[in-house]
Amino acid sequence: MQIPAFITVRTLSERLPNKCLLPFGESNVLVHIVKRSKHYDLEPIVCTTVDSTDDIIEEIAYRESIKCFRGSVNHKLKRWLDCCDKFRIDKFHTVDADDPFFDGELIKKSFSLLKDNYNMVYPTKSSSCGGASVGFSLTRDIIVKFCEMAGDERDTEMMWYYLEKTPGLKGTRLEDISKPVKVRLTLDYEEDYWLLCSIRRIVGNLAPRKAVEDLFRRNPDLYKINWFRNEEWKQRQLVKSIKE
Repeated sequence: MQIPAFITVRTLSERLPNKCLLPFGESNVLVHIVKRSKHYDLEPIVCTTVDSTDDIIEEIAYRESIKCFRGSVNHKLKRWLDCCDKFRIDKFHTVDADDPFFDGELIKKSFSLLKDNYNMVYPTKSSSCGGASVGFSLTRDIIVKFCEMAGDERDTEMMWYYLEKTPGLKGTRLEDISKPVKVRLTLDYEEDYWLLCSIRRIVGNLAPRKAVEDLFRRNPDLYKINWFRNEEWKQRQLVKSIKE
């Protein structure tokens, strides 16, 4: 059975407007994420909001012949739960639309850990620090527990901050399988975009993660193009968590 990959995406973004629609090879970033998911034998399910600005996202999902769910604008966890219920899914993996070179094989390894009675598998430390190789594997049950505790009105963009407070959470962190490369591969700033486009031109859209990381091993200064943004990005995440 394919792994349900919830592609969490919106058009609204503060730092890089409409980043999921930016050109990326023959199409745009979102279509690339969909095609990369299919390439690694994941089942892409676009998970976006009911806001009219995201109508284009539903149109893209329709053109790519994949499932699409539209739900809460701010309550990401409620959106995921409602998506699970619509498509009768009991566990899934999160794929952010701003992580264009995610590691399909690492996602499979993460998802397999849910069989060990975990209800949340954290990304590797390197991925959480900007490496953007893998998301979270989650069960529907743990999302239910949070939503029952918190109610429907909540901004849960920093979802891990909330899930960690949920009674009954049994989580584990996915371990890096090799020495991580110092690299920032998530899409939030203009510098990120130009670096990611350069990577795509060199190794291709569907290159395995190892090919991407080997590019940086051969070119040890390449990471400097956008690495200075990483501290700012982490600080913004911290501030959002504190506010929420």
